[in-house]
Amino acid sequence: MQQAMTFTPSASERVVELLNRAPSGTVGLRFGIKARGCSGLAYHVEYAKETKKFEEVIELATGQRVLIDPPATMFLIGTEVDFE
Repeated sequence: MQQAMTFTPSASERVVELLNRAPSGTVGLRFGIKARGCSGLAYHVEYAKETKKFEEVIELATGQRVLIDPPATMFLIGTEVDFE
């Protein structure tokens, strides 16, 4: 099965950095959306303390987990995350 999102090497490194300094009990980095901006939606990233029901879990090659908030899935399918 193909993952909903892909991460470039620099984005994966950034996820590792963020999770290495995450609060205790963090299980991954959650990607979602919020109602904002010109298009009506904005991306939202937060530390996740638990995995929600129906949440997609992406395990990066580095072992870190990225979670996709269920309401955001249809907006994030096919997204490639990069970091500069």
